Amino acid sequence: MGFLDHSTNNIILDAVLTDLGREALSRNDGSFEIFKFAFSDEEVDYGHIVHFGRTVGKEKIEKNTPILEAVTEGNLAQKFRCRSINNDALTRLPTIAIVENLTNNTLSLSRSSGTSDPTSKFMQFKQSMSSGTLDPDLTDFSYRITVDYLFIGITNRVPDSVDKNNLAVYTIPADPSIDNQNLSTVGITFYAKSVSSDLFASYRQKGSEIVEKIVSISGINSGASKNFRIAIS
Repeated sequence: MGFLDHSTNNIILDAVLTDLGREALSRNDGSFEIFKFAFSDEEVDYGHIVHFGRTVGKEKIEKNTPILEAVTEGNLAQKFRCRSINNDALTRLPTIAIVENLTNNTLSLSRSSGTSDPTSKFMQFKQSMSSGTLDPDLTDFSYRITVDYLFIGITNRVPDSVDKNNLAVYTIPADPSIDNQNLSTVGITFYAKSVSSDLFASYRQKGSEIVEKIVSISGINSGASKNFRIAIS
């Protein structure tokens, strides 16, 4: 859903079903039901508030922010979802940190054994805050991971869905222990799939023998997200 015109007192909305929504509606068996919704703020530049202050900055955001049109591709919509938290005193939000040290934010894997790079790698991710205790409503008890399913898999996990662009979405529960800041940790083993040489050649970077893909991890409750690369040789 997107705002088409907000220059007057009238608000005009553009609402579309995603490809997945149209598929569900086409079943025509009564199973299609809207039971929840979410808002997002990809378009908003909060730097206006930092630069102009809360009052003037808010006004500039309301009057000058260009609003994106609604899109039917679910993976392109709502990258930064808004959260409702019943805590007026909230001053800090968590981030997601990668425990392992990565070179240039990149994990190197190999599609075949016997090379210098491993075919799989266990990685840990954790919620992070500079100080204080996290509001319990923002503790992530599960995480959403998005990978390219052609080249990357997650050990002992089955994806929730794989779209037409071969993007697989996994939901993985956090580790049982929660630290004294209400922060959670999750461990995930990524592996490089053994693909044909022709497929690998089709996706490799020009002038190299590497296929590079982006992996995204986000907290279900906090909405915090982290991206890193997996370079497959």
